[in-house]
Amino acid sequence: MKTSDFHYDLPPELIAQEPLRERTASRMMVIHRATGRWEHRHVTDLPDYLRAGDLLVVNNTRVIPARLFGRMTDTGGQVEVLLLEDLGQGNWEAMFKASRPARTGTTFRLGHDRVEARIAAVAAEGRVTLALTSAEPVARVMEEEGVPPLPPYIKREKERDPRTAEDRRRYQTVYARHAGAVAAPTAGLHFSESLLETLTGQGVRRAHVTLHVGPGTFKPVKVENVEDHAMEAERYEIDEAAASAIAEARQSGPRIVAVGSTSVRTLETVAKEQGSIVASHGRSSLFIYPPFEFQVVDAMLTNFHLPESTLIMMVSALAGRELVLRAYEEAVRQRYRFYSYGDCMLIV
Repeated sequence: MKTSDFHYDLPPELIAQEPLRERTASRMMVIHRATGRWEHRHVTDLPDYLRAGDLLVVNNTRVIPARLFGRMTDTGGQVEVLLLEDLGQGNWEAMFKASRPARTGTTFRLGHDRVEARIAAVAAEGRVTLALTSAEPVARVMEEEGVPPLPPYIKREKERDPRTAEDRRRYQTVYARHAGAVAAPTAGLHFSESLLETLTGQGVRRAHVTLHVGPGTFKPVKVENVEDHAMEAERYEIDEAAASAIAEARQSGPRIVAVGSTSVRTLETVAKEQGSIVASHGRSSLFIYPPFEFQVVDAMLTNFHLPESTLIMMVSALAGRELVLRAYEEAVRQRYRFYSYGDCMLIV
């Protein structure tokens, strides 16, 4: 299968740059796999498509404000880093951006001089290992000085964009709990506390899993053949309560409705590696593309994704490539809002 098989044309003006005023105000295209038809609805209509007993699986990762700015120790030149993962003992995996290439031993200061940084090792594609020294927890500095790590297609003016304060709140789900993601599980951005209460009131259950979304979610597929692409591993965890609820749903028959591609990857990774859904943790590098036999997920809520991306490939594995591409063409005609701050699609 070719990467180009998942291409579609998207006018740039349809890429959402800001969230809507209300989380639940987004439009929702409903795709019926059995009939190949679709409907144009809104997120507020989601209760119409879920039944008592259905299990909604959400990703409760919390996005950290991991983008920090600073200056070189020697020249005062500007530096931008994206802290990806705490490796322990003051070391962090990060992405480094400056006017000169990353070199081992380079030192700089971050967060208005609150953190001293030294490049301990240099890897490929702009990645480095940083040794950080601070008189206070780095997590606190990030919360006070960092900015949300928005995807590259959402344009902001470095540190001083007035929309950053709103991004801190809206580029985060209302049920975010466990810090560690550098990209939001965006399908979950459409839920408000009120909508969740409505679903609970009609008997829809909810299970929380964790997958810390990494920058690999935006990594383009550069190979000609889909099968040759390698996914970046992302950390996941399913606790005992979630595993029990999911296993019960599998046995008793209610649908498992995954909110977002990250929830799908977590569930299908564990099922593939363990043979069933059990409490577990690890790193997922599962690449889901057609044809893929889903073992857990029955339905999915997801945003509209980039052309030729691993995410549109996953959606195509669930709903069928031709149906998905026709639906995307319709979404463009209907002027849906695309990508992280955009509208969504419910696949049933």
